[in-house]
Amino acid sequence: MLRRDAERRLVLTSSFPRISFAHLPTPLEEMPRLTKTLDGPRLLIKRDDQTGLAIGGNKTRKLEFSIAEALRRNADTVVTVGAAQSNHCRQAAAATARCGLRCILVLRGDEPAEWNGNLLLDHLLGAQVRFSGARDRAEVAAQVMQEEQAAGRRPFFIPLGASDEFGAMGYVAAMEELAEQLRERQMRADRIVFASSSAGTQAGLCAGAKALSLKSQLAAIAIDSTRAELQADVAAIAIPTLRRLGLAIPFSAEDVSVYDGYLGAGYGIMGAPEKEAIELTARTEGILLDPVYTGRAMAGLIDLIHQGEFGKHETIIFWHTGGAPALFAYAQQFKH
Repeated sequence: MLRRDAERRLVLTSSFPRISFAHLPTPLEEMPRLTKTLDGPRLLIKRDDQTGLAIGGNKTRKLEFSIAEALRRNADTVVTVGAAQSNHCRQAAAATARCGLRCILVLRGDEPAEWNGNLLLDHLLGAQVRFSGARDRAEVAAQVMQEEQAAGRRPFFIPLGASDEFGAMGYVAAMEELAEQLRERQMRADRIVFASSSAGTQAGLCAGAKALSLKSQLAAIAIDSTRAELQADVAAIAIPTLRRLGLAIPFSAEDVSVYDGYLGAGYGIMGAPEKEAIELTARTEGILLDPVYTGRAMAGLIDLIHQGEFGKHETIIFWHTGGAPALFAYAQQFKH
């Protein structure tokens, strides 16, 4: 029933090209044991790790619109970029396989000694993988686009994380979906907490919240950017997204909420807070987080609860953006 009702109500994005990859709506679940353990706010989790495409994740929602745009432009190849354990690249490889498109992934740095986690799945899904080595991956991706065009093919470039006004539409629709789930339960969320890095997911959530006049704080935990950097990046995507929706709603960097005190030792480096958050969530709720994004976001949420920044009487939704395949690339760190 919810799926049919939710689809009927998804009006903001209904006029845009879209391909159905994701299993929607994703569940909105209580986390009672984690709530009790933390002696804090009522905690729920939005399970976008369950979107279904090649083990799921948030990028599946975005790729429904990005791949549709590639097909609208008659592309036969998709080129995109990421890190060696990129969740986005894994889901892009799966989406292109579903549509019969070629996929070329330009990954940062040198080829690792072992292909595991997301990198193994990229291979199984048939993607061509190019490592940028010491060069900037954007430069290598531009070269790949030129090579594909010279070979007579029609490549379409999807930016890091599918983070542009096409991909952000996936999270405008996701915000409509969550709003419907909250209506069904007669609930209100005080805050929605999530990992934010390439800014597209957050931009879509912000645009959707503005369009729907939702008052929940969209509390991003920055993964690899300062507050000012992420605010600027989100605004740069949210503004054209709102314009594409035909909505004359003011939006600026000041509308973007970011907590940037949890950057740790840098992107992709799992420290004690991430490890502890992953283990606590697994052992209280049976839910797997990842070392790069959701583990860091959960660590931030736990610390903000302990600090009293998030009050005991609040209702907080943690938006799980996926990424569990990357756990296997960090096996030795968990072992020790």
